[in-house]
Amino acid sequence: MYQKRKRHLEARAKVLKAMAHPSRLFIIDELAHGERCVCELTEMIGADVSTISKHLSVLKQAGLVIDDKRGNQVFYQLRVPCILNFFGCVESVLESQAQEHVDLLALVEK
Repeated sequence: MYQKRKRHLEARAKVLKAMAHPSRLFIIDELAHGERCVCELTEMIGADVSTISKHLSVLKQAGLVIDDKRGNQVFYQLRVPCILNFFGCVESVLESQAQEHVDLLALVEK
């Protein structure tokens, strides 16, 4: 039983690892607003095409984005937009940590 669950947890970890980079999080966030071509993302992030393509490849392999080649350009979009719900949860964690720090500072100042 554990081995089956372990495989599922490893699959989850693969998705989380794919998102574990600021540029990839930026890409996901941008794709929430609609499809983007590699050239747009390259300009937005300020990195070279090969770097952005590598980030997109990681996201694609994890099942987070799909691509559509049109002529010389490749357009990407979110495969599962529900991944954005996870960002709301992350923001809640960050807000909770920030409040904790504020509370600690208030104790120190007393």
